Amino acid sequence: MEFKFVHAADIHLDSPLRGLDRYEGAPADRMRGATRRAFENLMRLCLDEEAAFLLIAGDLYDGDWPDYNTGLFFLSQVKRLRDAGIGVYMIRGNHDAQSHLTKSLSLRLPSGIHDLSTAKAETKEIEALGVAIHGRGYPKWDTKEDLSLTYPTARPGYFNIGLLHTCADGRDGHAGYAPCKVDGLVSRGYDYWALGHVHAREVLREEPWIVFPGNLQGRHAREVGPKGASVVTVEDNAVKAVEHRAVDDVRWARCEVDASAAASADDVVDLVRISLERAAEAASDRTLSVRVMVHGATDAHAALSHDVEKYRQEIRARANDLETVWVEKIKVTTRARVGLSTLMDRDDPVGGLLRSLRALRQDEAALASHTRHFKELTDKLPKEYLQSDEALRLTEAATVRDLLDDIESFLLPELLAGGLES
Repeated sequence: MEFKFVHAADIHLDSPLRGLDRYEGAPADRMRGATRRAFENLMRLCLDEEAAFLLIAGDLYDGDWPDYNTGLFFLSQVKRLRDAGIGVYMIRGNHDAQSHLTKSLSLRLPSGIHDLSTAKAETKEIEALGVAIHGRGYPKWDTKEDLSLTYPTARPGYFNIGLLHTCADGRDGHAGYAPCKVDGLVSRGYDYWALGHVHAREVLREEPWIVFPGNLQGRHAREVGPKGASVVTVEDNAVKAVEHRAVDDVRWARCEVDASAAASADDVVDLVRISLERAAEAASDRTLSVRVMVHGATDAHAALSHDVEKYRQEIRARANDLETVWVEKIKVTTRARVGLSTLMDRDDPVGGLLRSLRALRQDEAALASHTRHFKELTDKLPKEYLQSDEALRLTEAATVRDLLDDIESFLLPELLAGGLES
């Protein structure tokens, strides 16, 4: 027997896409409705693939709803699956557990839509397919225990699926909720683990398959690339294929532009335009939100650095010509073409500065000391800022290294222009 199912997670229906109000010209209306359109695309994917069922591995919602329309929208969509004979099996993640309305009895799920228990691990059987789905939702939003330890062992003769919202063994940028070990998941004897919580797609293992499908719709500039769900094909009680399918409506992207070949600032603008055209083509008809990163040692550095706002506006004007592209931010980190190795040997302030920067960048203990000092400052900052994409994460060594690179890129050419050049 062969059948398919779809595995999705972290849908965050009606989640506000962060930071839009800060940007003039942002397609805010289009982007605010992106999570709904992505969910509609997920329904269409299930129908087109003739899936036997849909798994939602937590965080269907995004905390408290502003009104009931979020829940009513969800019901209107999943009824399309029910009417087509496609079941839905879901668990509650940390964001679902935060919502008062998801706990309310006034929003009743239709038949065929199964919200698994939060009190204990629950098993749902699909006898016609020989499938056993094991899962458990979060009893509270800050669940820190390993929920997988409460799951039963595999049922003999069934295709066993584990549905779990977890940080696994920890992932950067994600709270450490319901941690677990891959070996612990394997010990259950299941054929497929449908995970949620981590927003980047990741396959932890293939025998058995342990999969984070990523979130359905990117919500800010750090959630880049195609977002969607996994389509899983099962044949004779074994996984035959696991395929990622993009269903996002708005896509976030980073365009890395190497300006080293540019002879002028106008050449840099042309290179960015080419990069944006390629990104728009790859995104098909989606609205594309792009962060442009211009870097490299280039002859255009002086012109760029002395009138960077002019060239930012020129880049935005080129993006507007593409209609579906919006430039969220432009970061220019070019540097002048100077012989750094020669300069480091000089017995003057420039040489001393370069040597100090290079030494600090490679000194893990010194970087750790700086990040500890910065933590005292960071702890005093508003929570809203720390959660924003604009936050300067000075407690991370990688951020301090980037700042050291900025010092070298921007300060050194100014010093040389000031008469220190030999």
